[in-house]
Amino acid sequence: MSDHYYSQQPGSEHDRRLIETSLSGVKLSFITDAGVFSKGGLDEGSALLIEQFEAAPGARIADVGCGYGPIGLYLAKRIPESAVTMLDMNERALDLARENAARNGITGVRVLASDGLQAVKEEKFDAIATNPPIRAGKATVHRIFEEAHDCLEAGGALWVVIRTKQGAPSAKRKLESMFEQVDERAKNKGYRIYRAIK
Repeated sequence: MSDHYYSQQPGSEHDRRLIETSLSGVKLSFITDAGVFSKGGLDEGSALLIEQFEAAPGARIADVGCGYGPIGLYLAKRIPESAVTMLDMNERALDLARENAARNGITGVRVLASDGLQAVKEEKFDAIATNPPIRAGKATVHRIFEEAHDCLEAGGALWVVIRTKQGAPSAKRKLESMFEQVDERAKNKGYRIYRAIK
């Protein structure tokens, strides 16, 4: 498992590369590397989540499993005066997320080492986004949902992207068992976006 992105210290050789992306009129560039999720470019699920995500100006937002930073940095760039906390357990990903924040001139973000939301379990957020680590197993994904519920303010929303064929039905059932309201906000190319409101 040393070469998997859901590990603290990936063992794979470095393979740094530059990718440039544009979503909803916002252009950002990222350095990626081996040992992090979707190193070859912004994956379609994350792009769909970024495009669908909504939060009010000034919102406190958490990006759980931030990888090299695309979701959190796009949200920080797009949502005025937001305070974005980016969480991951992969140290290589965390270094890249910090580098990419600086590269794109994005301030007002925190990048923290955390398994799920453990590092911020005493804090509250207005919105949480996650492209959960499906390969880590259902128990891990469902634990992230539970921790997110605990960390959301009343009325706050968890935004989840998940592949239809990689657990979307069971993920939705889990969310419905915990949250007041669960909506499917989008479906495209085998991905579904769920918004779960506490």
